Amino acid sequence: SVSVPHPRPRVPNPVPAEAAAGAMAELTALESLIEMGFPRGRAEKALALTGNQGIEAAMDWLMEHEDDPDVDEPLETPLGHILGREPTMLELVAQKQREREEREEREALEREKQRRRQGQELSAARQKLQEDEMRRAAEERRREKAEELAARQRVREKIERDKAERAKKYGSSVGSRSSPPATDPGPVPSSPSQEPPTKREYDQCRIQLAAVRLYVELHRGEEPGQDQDPVQLLSGFPRRAFSEADMERPLQELGLVPSAVLIVAKKCPS
Repeated sequence: SVSVPHPRPRVPNPVPAEAAAGAMAELTALESLIEMGFPRGRAEKALALTGNQGIEAAMDWLMEHEDDPDVDEPLETPLGHILGREPTMLELVAQKQREREEREEREALEREKQRRRQGQELSAARQKLQEDEMRRAAEERRREKAEELAARQRVREKIERDKAERAKKYGSSVGSRSSPPATDPGPVPSSPSQEPPTKREYDQCRIQLAAVRLYVELHRGEEPGQDQDPVQLLSGFPRRAFSEADMERPLQELGLVPSAVLIVAKKCPS
């Protein structure tokens, strides 16, 4: 008998299966690198930069660049493009989330720098303001002290002038009198009574209030050379505080003649 050969079954086209195997190989390479202990980010980066040529190429790249300072920085290209396919919706959302977090972190860092810079500027402004206030206060104290010293000097000069005028006046009047000739006094007739001395009346008072204040300051009993607190003169009734302008006025104009009671108090700083 003659045997008739049966036709052999046709094998399907293997091209689609090879392509699918290639895609699976890429995923297997990524998973294999992760299982070897490489971080996922480094493994994805190595596969992308070596053109997805397999585990060996990716491992070579990882060994060469393991000490690079930017080895763990992610690529700008999404994960789907690294694996040679379009990114899924979840991958796009995750990528956007990472970008937003990085942007927020940069903005927060910039705000912190701005806050510190403003704090330093505010602190410097406050310090300058305090220094200006202290300088103005010191200048004001020096000015008040200089005015007080000048006022005391004017009072001293005024007293010296008054003394000189009185000495000149009374000295000339005494010298102009002629002394009577010396004679033997006769018997003094006795009189039943002697007339009391006549009380002299004065209608002028040229002493200024500054002389009173100077007298008080010179007799305060403090050690010479020490700084003395300025004093202020006050009248008891009616209540009145005499100013610097009153120091140059006579006592008569101020209503302190023929007699008055003055209160000496420390001058409060203005």
